[in-house]
Amino acid sequence: MSKITVAIAGGGIASLSLAAGLIKHSQFDVHIYEAVTEYPDRGGGMALHKNAILAMELVDPDLKKAYFSRAILLASDEELELATQVILAAGPDSGQVVGHLGRAKGRRTIARADLLHGWREIPSERIHFGKKLVDIEEQGTKIELRFQDGTTAVAECLIGADGVHSCTRKYLLGADHPATALKNHDGWVTYSRQVPWTRPVRSSGTNGPRMFLFSAAQTLSCGVHRRTAGSDQTDRPFKKEYFAAYNDDSRAIVELVSRDPSAHWTLQDHDPEPYYYKNNIAMIGDAAHATMPFAGNGAGQAIEDAAVLKALFSRVTDPSQIAKAFAAFDAVRRERSQRVVEISRNFGRLYSYSLDEVGVDPEKMTRYLTEKGSYLNDVDLEAQNRDAIALYEAC
Repeated sequence: MSKITVAIAGGGIASLSLAAGLIKHSQFDVHIYEAVTEYPDRGGGMALHKNAILAMELVDPDLKKAYFSRAILLASDEELELATQVILAAGPDSGQVVGHLGRAKGRRTIARADLLHGWREIPSERIHFGKKLVDIEEQGTKIELRFQDGTTAVAECLIGADGVHSCTRKYLLGADHPATALKNHDGWVTYSRQVPWTRPVRSSGTNGPRMFLFSAAQTLSCGVHRRTAGSDQTDRPFKKEYFAAYNDDSRAIVELVSRDPSAHWTLQDHDPEPYYYKNNIAMIGDAAHATMPFAGNGAGQAIEDAAVLKALFSRVTDPSQIAKAFAAFDAVRRERSQRVVEISRNFGRLYSYSLDEVGVDPEKMTRYLTEKGSYLNDVDLEAQNRDAIALYEAC
């Protein structure tokens, strides 16, 4: 019996986690096509929330082991539950904690690059670097992938995990679909700087992950100035008057970043689309539902995608069943992942005191963050997989 050829475009978190699950099933010949020539030894840090950690376990327990072995524990006791504190950093309620996000035991922080390297247990012959997908053509039961370097590949199934500038998304939705292009409805720009660990320890303490809220900006571990969409002020984001009312910890963070504001970029996400697949082609991760960073759940949603697809594909034994698996995936994952995108947008608005239903009221902030944070973190992922399998088997 010949194997089903599965091509995964992109080599990020969604791609590697899904591939790790699929290669355990002998009916698949899985190949990853990644645009870069090698993984860079750099990248921002992340502290995955409980849903992401549970999703790893469902994809492949070895993924979780690799994450735990490389990540840095955020507390001395692995059994201690940690959450990211959301703290008001200006105004009459400065210092008040209004939320706890991502609560989980054994929370760790890891650089994205380290996470990807830790997941590189996939055989080297299955990962092809320097293969930026630029075109797709369906040819009967086969799919031809065309890469920027002029080469091609053929598969019976294509899963687009090719990031925010996804060729797969453009193919599935069409270049002119209103949801194809990336969006930045609130005009966010982020500034990032890596500094020696001893300096942020002195500046902002060591009591676990924290997030400070302001009326004009938001910080996670760097300053972010919020302004009108379309304005261009990247050359002067750190005027002292912007931050005069901030508390000491927050001003210290801003000061660290302001010494070198050269690393900055626009934040972008996706408007909701009507489907995640057509025939034997689907999109996952940032290609399907790029999200703002304010809920800390972009990577988590990518791994949830992988968990559901791995569960569904464990039942696929013939190419004719692929579209049915994608239909079940779409039915289970699209609503939740798109809601996470909207929650992330609203968290950003809340953090900048511009979410209308919350305003500047600390009690309303707490209620909102608690409700939405529970939706993000306290999900029954085994039930999500069961629902997907039930839909698949009912078709």
